[in-house]
Amino acid sequence: MAKLLCVYCASSDRLDPKYAAAATELGHAMVARGWGLVYGGGKSGLMGAVARAVKARGGHVIGVIPEFMKARELAYDEADELVTVVTLRERKLLMEARADAFVTLPGGFGTLEEIMEILTLRQLNVVKKPCVFFNQDGFYDDLLRLFDRMLRDQFFKPSNLQLFRVATTVPEIFTQIEASAGVHAESKWFETR
Repeated sequence: MAKLLCVYCASSDRLDPKYAAAATELGHAMVARGWGLVYGGGKSGLMGAVARAVKARGGHVIGVIPEFMKARELAYDEADELVTVVTLRERKLLMEARADAFVTLPGGFGTLEEIMEILTLRQLNVVKKPCVFFNQDGFYDDLLRLFDRMLRDQFFKPSNLQLFRVATTVPEIFTQIEASAGVHAESKWFETR
């Protein structure tokens, strides 16, 4: 089976069309580079756009969706594999386990929560897979500034900023995945006196 890229992104269908266009571009680029998709299993918003784009180009799509979302007819039933779980925690764990790398497109609370858990696990050296923020039109600029503030105030070490990469174009996502392969976290804890 192809390598699997876990894509975290919005399920909202009220977004500027530029976001769906980028998600579609990503899906096409994934298949061209030999990547399959593992994602949250939805058919709406950016989730649906990336899944449909991968599927349209003959790529492999694995969706992982909680029962309560499936019951609301939000599932992308055309996925090659649609795994139904009970909780969001189960969903995240399964996506994390199946993925070879992670990319975060623009999104809301859920998207941010998912990638922050992965970065936390990267910091603890539990997850060792590449992570990339797709900073489309500066969407994540404020979050990146917050990370800089965390560093200045010593909430984490400078090496933590190497645990993820930032891309501003779809092709750059794949360059950054390759560039961050093999990066390992140093010990989270500062020496105490």
